[in-house]
Amino acid sequence: MTDKIVADMSFEEAMAALEQVVGALEKGDVELDKSIALYERGAALKAHCAAKLKDAEEKVELIRAQEGRAIGTTPVEGM
Repeated sequence: MTDKIVADMSFEEAMAALEQVVGALEKGDVELDKSIALYERGAALKAHCAAKLKDAEEKVELIRAQEGRAIGTTPVEGM
């Protein structure tokens, strides 16, 4: 697992790190204190990914608006 600062991660890096956190927590063989730290990191990674996705959606909508196409987004299931 990487200790890279979440804010410096790309979407792909953050998703991979989040998958590692979830995997470690699902195994259940992590000490309580470490589990709490992993959960906190996972929450930060999830928020970072959600913000990156929102930013990408806004950029796509701006491009669509500039092309004269309909504006509006459909929420991604599960987000």
